[in-house]
Amino acid sequence: MKRLLGLILIAGASALLSASCASPAGSGAAPLRVGVAEVDITPPKGYPMAGYYHDRANTGTKDPLKAKAIVFEQGPTRAALVFCDLIGVPAAVTSRARQEAERRSGIPAARIGIAATHSHTGPLYYGQMSRLLGERNKVVAELDYPALLAAKVAEAVERAARNARPADLRAGIGEEHELSFHRRFRMKDGSVRTNPGSLNPDIVAPAGPIDPELAVLSAQDGGRTFAALTVFALHCDTTGGTEYSADYPYFLERELRASLGDGVVSLFGAGTCGNINHIDTSRKERRSARDIGVQLGQDVLGQLPRLRPVDASLAMTSARVEVPVQTRTAEQVDYAKANVGKVGGKELPFLDQVRIVTTLHLQTLPSVWSLEVQALRLGRDTAIVTLPGEIFVELGLAIKRRSPFPNTFVVELANDNCAYVPTRDAFAQGAYEVENSRIAPGGGEALVEQAVALLKSLADAKP
Repeated sequence: MKRLLGLILIAGASALLSASCASPAGSGAAPLRVGVAEVDITPPKGYPMAGYYHDRANTGTKDPLKAKAIVFEQGPTRAALVFCDLIGVPAAVTSRARQEAERRSGIPAARIGIAATHSHTGPLYYGQMSRLLGERNKVVAELDYPALLAAKVAEAVERAARNARPADLRAGIGEEHELSFHRRFRMKDGSVRTNPGSLNPDIVAPAGPIDPELAVLSAQDGGRTFAALTVFALHCDTTGGTEYSADYPYFLERELRASLGDGVVSLFGAGTCGNINHIDTSRKERRSARDIGVQLGQDVLGQLPRLRPVDASLAMTSARVEVPVQTRTAEQVDYAKANVGKVGGKELPFLDQVRIVTTLHLQTLPSVWSLEVQALRLGRDTAIVTLPGEIFVELGLAIKRRSPFPNTFVVELANDNCAYVPTRDAFAQGAYEVENSRIAPGGGEALVEQAVALLKSLADAKP
């Protein structure tokens, strides 16, 4: 049955591909222009905060949350990417933002991608937990943050388009092995557990790999770097507390600006890190957001001189994959409804609370979730893929292995958030991410097939 489901998903994706990807837009050797802009998207004090399964009202701002846009123009072809310091971005917000950005900038909505960095110190503004906890928050009642966010994202795109100037792109892939760790572990009792604790004697081994690749794209004007996009697979969950913060990408930005100037815009894309975090279970100490950001900043600065020029040939395409969602029994739904009031408290085990939230959310979804995959070709050797949800690292690695582009940037949590996207093997193993997933087994592999097909179509298309 699992094999049949996977074949159905992949066949559906291929059919969509042929319709939307037959003639990707390209512009030959026309000059490239690049623009960047950033807009503050920090909510007011007191808004509920995302990232955990309990009520956490904001008490202030450690560092501001931003939406950062980069616009690429070559001849008639224009495309934009926006990276937001948020836990995620639902389709209800991104579709509205993309339409408004098209109206304000002229860039087609289909060629705009909006991603979240997955900061766990941003607002809780959508989803089942927001419905459970947000209704008790006065600030939520007074502010339509999703509408404000959509407008701010559109503003960022508009400003970046206005700022577009002749530019050269340089790209490359480095490695950083010391900051990220697979967070699912095989245990002595045969189970797989997420974050089983530091120095746990029952740990046998990590249940999978990390992705050490540090992908960097720089935009230069007259030899001076004015923007840098960094993509790295590591959960933005290193800060904690009740103050707004962009987490470690903020310190990455500070490190770059200290060397390149305050005018540099540092954009950060979350790589496929659904099962990757910063916790080294072999030791008690944990690296801080500052430590991680500074190290990444130094890595990026070390890479900049080694980046290779991108022979710009801009093209962007996308397609949708129709992914079945999970189902729950009547008994599971009844249990969730009867115990939902205990979510956020201490009466129920953590995984029971996760199951309740997931079960109730599933009741609001259609039987099939239409998920968008985008692919942006910057040049013969460089492309960016965007995927929805928290993608397991093995899926991102599979895309990179099969990509025809040596520099393949894979960015998760883009245009929608379907929660965790595990592999088929991980679904069989269980644990937290599986309990928090909405899609059926095989959905992640279908997204991989779609992404690879889009990349190959762009590689084959004439500039």
